[in-house]
Amino acid sequence: MLLEKDDIQETHYDVLNVKEDANYEEIRASYRSAVLSLHPDKLLKSSETPNSNQTTGERFLKVQKAWEILSNSSSRSFYDNELQNSRRDDLAAEVAEDLSLQDMIAEDAGEALELFYQCRCGDYYSIDSLELQKMGHSLLREGSRISILNVDTLPGSVILPCGSCSLKARLVLSVDDN
Repeated sequence: MLLEKDDIQETHYDVLNVKEDANYEEIRASYRSAVLSLHPDKLLKSSETPNSNQTTGERFLKVQKAWEILSNSSSRSFYDNELQNSRRDDLAAEVAEDLSLQDMIAEDAGEALELFYQCRCGDYYSIDSLELQKMGHSLLREGSRISILNVDTLPGSVILPCGSCSLKARLVLSVDDN
Protein backbone atom coordinates (compact mmCIF):
# COMPACT_ATOMS: atom_id res chain seq x y z
CA MET A 1 0.00 0.00 0.00
CA LEU A 2 1.38 3.39 -0.97
CA LEU A 3 -0.71 5.46 1.40
CA GLU A 4 -0.71 4.84 5.13
CA LYS A 5 -3.10 6.47 7.61
CA ASP A 6 -0.28 8.54 9.20
CA ASP A 7 0.80 9.87 5.79
CA ILE A 8 -2.52 11.63 5.21
CA GLN A 9 -1.50 14.70 7.23
CA GLU A 10 1.57 15.21 5.06
CA THR A 11 1.28 13.96 1.50
CA HIS A 12 4.22 13.12 -0.74
CA TYR A 13 3.45 16.37 -2.53
CA ASP A 14 3.84 18.24 0.78
CA VAL A 15 7.14 16.45 1.46
CA LEU A 16 8.52 17.64 -1.88
CA ASN A 17 6.82 21.04 -1.56
CA VAL A 18 5.04 20.81 -4.92
CA LYS A 19 1.41 21.16 -5.98
CA GLU A 20 -0.59 18.02 -6.71
CA ASP A 21 -0.79 18.95 -10.39
CA ALA A 22 2.98 19.50 -10.68
CA ASN A 23 4.65 18.01 -13.74
CA TYR A 24 7.58 15.60 -13.67
CA GLU A 25 10.20 18.34 -14.10
CA GLU A 26 8.84 20.38 -11.16
CA ILE A 27 8.79 17.29 -8.94
CA ARG A 28 12.32 16.36 -10.03
CA ALA A 29 13.70 19.84 -9.36
CA SER A 30 12.13 19.95 -5.90
CA TYR A 31 13.43 16.45 -5.11
CA ARG A 32 16.98 17.33 -6.19
CA SER A 33 16.95 20.49 -4.09
CA ALA A 34 15.68 18.62 -1.02
CA VAL A 35 18.18 15.77 -1.45
CA LEU A 36 21.08 18.18 -1.73
CA SER A 37 20.16 19.94 1.50
CA LEU A 38 19.24 16.79 3.47
CA HIS A 39 21.78 14.22 2.27
CA PRO A 40 23.44 12.30 5.17
CA ASP A 41 26.96 12.89 3.77
CA LYS A 42 26.36 16.63 3.93
CA LEU A 43 25.18 16.30 7.53
CA LEU A 44 28.45 14.64 8.61
CA LYS A 45 30.31 17.79 7.62
CA SER A 46 27.99 20.06 9.59
CA SER A 47 28.16 20.60 13.33
CA GLU A 48 24.49 19.97 14.03
CA THR A 49 23.38 18.10 17.12
CA PRO A 50 22.75 14.34 16.84
CA ASN A 51 19.04 14.88 17.53
CA SER A 52 18.61 17.25 14.60
CA ASN A 53 20.67 14.87 12.42
CA GLN A 54 18.17 12.13 13.22
CA THR A 55 15.24 14.40 12.34
CA THR A 56 16.96 15.47 9.12
CA GLY A 57 17.72 11.83 8.33
CA GLU A 58 14.04 10.95 8.75
CA ARG A 59 13.14 13.85 6.50
CA PHE A 60 15.64 12.62 3.91
CA LEU A 61 13.97 9.18 3.92
CA LYS A 62 10.53 10.81 3.46
CA VAL A 63 11.87 12.77 0.48
CA GLN A 64 13.28 9.55 -1.01
CA LYS A 65 9.97 7.71 -0.57
CA ALA A 66 8.01 10.62 -2.07
CA TRP A 67 10.34 10.68 -5.08
CA GLU A 68 10.05 6.91 -5.59
CA ILE A 69 6.28 7.19 -5.81
CA LEU A 70 5.83 10.50 -7.62
CA SER A 71 8.58 9.96 -10.22
CA ASN A 72 6.85 6.87 -11.64
CA SER A 73 3.65 7.69 -13.54
CA SER A 74 1.83 4.46 -12.63
CA SER A 75 2.69 4.58 -8.91
CA ARG A 76 1.83 8.30 -8.87
CA SER A 77 -1.56 7.60 -10.46
CA PHE A 78 -2.25 4.86 -7.92
CA TYR A 79 -1.15 7.16 -5.08
CA ASP A 80 -3.36 10.00 -6.34
CA ASN A 81 -6.37 7.67 -6.43
CA GLU A 82 -5.67 6.46 -2.88
CA LEU A 83 -5.23 10.05 -1.71
CA GLN A 84 -8.58 11.09 -3.22
CA ASN A 85 -10.32 8.05 -1.73
CA SER A 86 -8.90 8.76 1.72
CA ARG A 87 -10.10 12.37 1.50
CA ARG A 88 -13.56 11.17 0.51
CA ASP A 89 -13.55 8.68 3.40
CA ASP A 90 -12.49 11.44 5.82
CA LEU A 91 -15.34 13.66 4.64
CA ALA A 92 -17.82 10.80 4.92
CA ALA A 93 -16.59 10.06 8.45
CA GLU A 94 -17.26 13.68 9.45
CA VAL A 95 -20.89 13.53 8.31
CA ALA A 96 -23.32 12.25 10.96
CA GLU A 97 -26.32 11.87 8.63
CA ASP A 98 -27.37 12.03 4.99
CA LEU A 99 -30.59 13.99 4.52
CA SER A 100 -32.98 14.62 1.64
CA LEU A 101 -35.22 17.63 1.15
CA GLN A 102 -38.13 15.52 2.42
CA ASP A 103 -36.35 15.03 5.77
CA MET A 104 -36.15 18.79 6.35
CA ILE A 105 -38.71 20.88 8.24
CA ALA A 106 -39.64 23.97 6.21
CA GLU A 107 -40.67 27.35 7.58
CA ASP A 108 -41.60 30.38 5.54
CA ALA A 109 -39.21 33.18 6.50
CA GLY A 110 -40.56 35.95 4.28
CA GLU A 111 -38.58 36.02 1.06
CA ALA A 112 -36.83 32.73 1.84
CA LEU A 113 -37.77 29.23 2.83
CA GLU A 114 -35.86 28.13 5.95
CA LEU A 115 -35.02 24.40 6.14
CA PHE A 116 -34.26 22.71 9.48
CA TYR A 117 -33.39 19.24 10.73
CA GLN A 118 -32.90 18.45 14.41
CA CYS A 119 -29.47 17.23 15.45
CA ARG A 120 -29.14 14.57 18.12
CA CYS A 121 -27.77 17.25 20.49
CA GLY A 122 -31.13 19.07 20.30
CA ASP A 123 -30.06 22.01 18.15
CA TYR A 124 -30.59 22.18 14.38
CA TYR A 125 -28.87 21.91 11.03
CA SER A 126 -30.26 24.68 8.85
CA ILE A 127 -30.04 26.33 5.46
CA ASP A 128 -32.33 28.70 3.60
CA SER A 129 -33.56 28.69 0.02
CA LEU A 130 -31.52 31.82 -0.83
CA GLU A 131 -28.27 30.02 0.04
CA LEU A 132 -29.34 27.04 -2.06
CA GLN A 133 -30.30 29.36 -4.93
CA LYS A 134 -26.77 30.82 -4.93
CA MET A 135 -25.58 27.22 -5.44
CA GLY A 136 -27.94 26.78 -8.40
CA HIS A 137 -30.77 24.95 -6.64
CA SER A 138 -34.13 26.76 -6.65
CA LEU A 139 -36.76 25.28 -4.36
CA LEU A 140 -40.49 25.00 -4.77
CA ARG A 141 -42.90 24.42 -1.88
CA GLU A 142 -46.23 22.80 -2.58
CA GLY A 143 -48.04 22.40 0.75
CA SER A 144 -45.75 20.33 2.93
CA ARG A 145 -43.73 19.02 -0.02
CA ILE A 146 -40.42 20.65 -1.04
CA SER A 147 -38.85 20.00 -4.43
CA ILE A 148 -36.16 21.34 -6.73
CA LEU A 149 -37.74 23.75 -9.20
CA ASN A 150 -35.15 23.65 -11.98
CA VAL A 151 -34.87 20.04 -13.11
CA ASP A 152 -31.84 20.72 -15.33
CA THR A 153 -29.64 21.28 -12.23
CA LEU A 154 -27.17 18.50 -11.55
CA PRO A 155 -27.50 16.57 -8.29
CA GLY A 156 -25.32 17.82 -5.48
CA SER A 157 -24.96 17.99 -1.76
CA VAL A 158 -24.34 20.57 0.93
CA ILE A 159 -22.63 19.95 4.26
CA LEU A 160 -24.64 21.55 7.08
CA PRO A 161 -23.01 22.15 10.48
CA CYS A 162 -25.06 21.86 13.64
CA GLY A 163 -25.73 25.17 15.37
CA SER A 164 -24.24 23.92 18.68
CA CYS A 165 -22.13 20.78 18.41
CA SER A 166 -19.46 19.58 16.00
CA LEU A 167 -21.71 17.22 14.04
CA LYS A 168 -22.44 17.78 10.36
CA ALA A 169 -25.15 16.49 8.04
CA ARG A 170 -25.08 16.14 4.25
CA LEU A 171 -28.18 17.48 2.50
CA VAL A 172 -28.38 15.54 -0.77
CA LEU A 173 -30.02 17.62 -3.50
CA SER A 174 -31.42 15.47 -6.26
CA VAL A 175 -34.11 15.92 -8.89
CA ASP A 176 -35.28 12.43 -7.87
CA ASP A 177 -36.73 14.08 -4.75
CA ASN A 178 -39.38 15.65 -6.98
